[in-house]
Amino acid sequence: MTYTALKLKITQVGDPVLRRQARTLNREEIRNDATQALIEQMRETMLDAPGVGLAAPQIGLALQLAVIEDREEYLKDLSHEELAERARLPIPFHVIINPQIISSSPETEIFYEGCLSLPGFSSKVERNRSIQVSCLDHQGETRLIEASGWYARILQHEIDHLCGNLYIDRMDTRFFTTQANYVRHYK
Repeated sequence: MTYTALKLKITQVGDPVLRRQARTLNREEIRNDATQALIEQMRETMLDAPGVGLAAPQIGLALQLAVIEDREEYLKDLSHEELAERARLPIPFHVIINPQIISSSPETEIFYEGCLSLPGFSSKVERNRSIQVSCLDHQGETRLIEASGWYARILQHEIDHLCGNLYIDRMDTRFFTTQANYVRHYK
């Protein structure tokens, strides 16, 4: 018998859950069957979208939980120059729970960013080039993540979701654009 995870509906901008501070989870909650099933459903939903990260508020749950994966296949349409400029490499699937940014570099980078909760649009967003994140993993074990480049951007984007923030709160509004215009004029 094969198991197929149920894909969840992605909450769209304007829903109040996206503006709430999400609550933390304890180790018992993390390890229970319902949370483990939720993680699998979130992974399937993220991959189906497709996206590189999905936070629980984006599926209507104000929980400090996000899934992340930047697959090799997502990078194939980018040139070597674009990959190098963004410091973008594949990121294996993992879960961050109750994440806290404990340090960040003073250096920042500005790139276009989009969001599954605001589909069809993107804008330039300034983010720290590298960060350190303390969190729990899918089994409730403590992890320290050191990330730079695109991975650091993904982590900051997802952690923002858990704090009730969206990229539109940080964007340079002069560069807010539809995805079609981004591809036509800026890519």
